Amino acid sequence: MIPSERGLLLRRRLLSGVDMLMSVLATVFAVLFLGWLLWGVVTRGVSALNLALFTESTPGAGIDGGGLANAIVGSFLMTGAGIVLAALIGILAAVWLVEMAPGGALARAIRFFNDVLLAGPSIIAGVFVYGVLVRPMGHFSGWAGAAALAVVALPVVVSTACAALELVPGSLREASAALGAPRWRTTLQVVLRASRSGILTGLLLATARIFGEAAPLLFTSLGNNFFTWNMNQPVAGLPQVLYLFATGPYDNWHQLAWAGALVSTAVVLGLLVIARLVSRHHD
Repeated sequence: MIPSERGLLLRRRLLSGVDMLMSVLATVFAVLFLGWLLWGVVTRGVSALNLALFTESTPGAGIDGGGLANAIVGSFLMTGAGIVLAALIGILAAVWLVEMAPGGALARAIRFFNDVLLAGPSIIAGVFVYGVLVRPMGHFSGWAGAAALAVVALPVVVSTACAALELVPGSLREASAALGAPRWRTTLQVVLRASRSGILTGLLLATARIFGEAAPLLFTSLGNNFFTWNMNQPVAGLPQVLYLFATGPYDNWHQLAWAGALVSTAVVLGLLVIARLVSRHHD
């Protein structure tokens, strides 16, 4: 080996070693920071956990006791309604983008704007729904909160559903067409069935994304201190209650905020674990 080649090889090995070291350090830092964050939430949240947290409504200013039952139920109601709406629109949009108009100018434009929405701040969804629903209706409501969460979840659903549909081999479509199946039947009974695990994973990820969103709810559902199943009224959501209590001046509110943060973290982590298991089963 001539000296110039030996020097080039040593430099490449040195750069490779530096890159590996930086990657390891970044990974260790990220894991330690996440572990420190989770440890703080768990240690402070566990000390505030009790039965009243899941059975009593949020307390007013300066009132001891209370719980987060209305906020927890409200979050599940609005998140459930929002993800159903996002799934209906998002899956249909993904089918059109992948199966009906692949590579078209309109499809490319829609995908571009979907990527923009995917990276945009969620508060924009709250402001949008406030102008479209809240002001014309004349009041805040749980349905408006669900609509705002659906707007946040929609880009996630579209992106993941498109990716899942694109992974379906073209040979399956050709085989279905060769058997005389119309295009709509091929899409419904072959393509969607083959991609259902990937689509379900995307729905779980979108649910985890919107369950912890507070900004859209501040402009739409507003929140209240009472337990209600009526989505036509203002509905409390767990993220917005956490924001209110964490920034409030009362120790009781702070304790409830830590307990609520633990509950929210457990729900989100549970959804992510389920999504991972579904994805692994699909692979």
